[in-house]
Amino acid sequence: MKAMATLAAAGLPVGVSAAPMIPGLNDHELPSILEAASEAGASFGFYSLVRLPGAVESIFGDWLERNFPDGKEKILARIREYHGGARNQNIPGVRMRGRGGFASQLNQLFMITARRLGLETGSPALRTGHVRHVLPGQGELF
Repeated sequence: MKAMATLAAAGLPVGVSAAPMIPGLNDHELPSILEAASEAGASFGFYSLVRLPGAVESIFGDWLERNFPDGKEKILARIREYHGGARNQNIPGVRMRGRGGFASQLNQLFMITARRLGLETGSPALRTGHVRHVLPGQGELF
């Protein structure tokens, strides 16, 4: 947050990526993440849902077993629910947001919180005003 505040104070656009959101574990923290980022000067934000491709599911499951044994099955079930019964989703536009009622609720929570805080929900337009000119001879490196 200190880095964001420093960059924002220098006039650079800064934002927050709340990722990965893990249903039943940290998804309830999304509003406070956005609030802290907004207070630090963020002008935009986005989030993505956890995905468990390949061996990641067993590694994550082992971690849950050690750290949240009582919630492990509920968390894994919720993740699969977000991804249509699978542990992962590869469809562009769906894989980072999920599908279904819970995914819709998380997206609404994000959108309402972002709107309340005045955060844009996408990346800002690219600007080149802070780009320094190439020194003589340096352009040959590229």
